[in-house]
Formats: sequence, structure tokens, C-alpha cells
Amino acid sequence: MEKKLTKKDFYAALRTMVEGVDAVGNIPADEVLAFIDKTVEQIDAKAAKAKEKAAEKKADGDTLRADVLAVITNEFQTADAITAALDNEEITKAKVVARLTQLVKAEEVVKEQMKVDDRKVMCYKLASSEE
Repeated sequence: MEKKLTKKDFYAALRTMVEGVDAVGNIPADEVLAFIDKTVEQIDAKAAKAKEKAAEKKADGDTLRADVLAVITNEFQTADAITAALDNEEITKAKVVARLTQLVKAEEVVKEQMKVDDRKVMCYKLASSEE
């Protein structure tokens, strides 16, 4: 598989092209090189910030996943009940369901479709209680 060319790759290629000449059009080569260097620095800074933000989001997700796991019992519960048990307005049902799906994939929680109030809904309980 071919490596995808990035902006940094293109700027590196432009840099090598400009290094051998005195001017690009009517712009001195040293100004073009300074622009290229500044742009590459900005790309690196943006990537570092994105990486930092992704790590922060992942840590938040891990915390929420632990909170959801702490609320789950050995009895089947709906996602609505688990969300209500967390008692935090910022935590939505969608966020809870996403963490429940992660926990099911990690085999820490089991899910089963059950009939509650004349409708079928997914219910969750701790996997260890199944034994």
C-alpha cells in the first residue's frame, strides 16, 4: 500500500525545489523558505494539539466507562435506568449506550433484549453474574 502524501511531504518537496534558486517569481527564495518552515511548524503544532485533545477525550471516555460499569448490577437494567443511576445531567443516554457497547465487546457486561412496558429494549448486567 502506498503511503499517503501529506501537506508536510509537499512542503518538503517545495523546499528542495526552492533551495537551489535565488527567487521564485519575484519573491526571494529565503522568504519562500521562511514561509515553508513557518507553515510546517504550524502543521506540527496543530497535529500535537489534536493528539493531546484525543488523549484527553479518551481519558474522559475511560472515566465514563468506569462510572457506567460501577452502576451496572447483577440484575438486567435498561440503558435509561443506568443513565438515571449515574445522576449527571451532562451524561446522555447515547454516551451511556456507547460505553455499554464497549463493555459488551470487552465481555465485562452482557446484553439481552427483553420486553419492558410492552416494548422490546436492550438490557444489561454484569457478565460475571452469568456463571
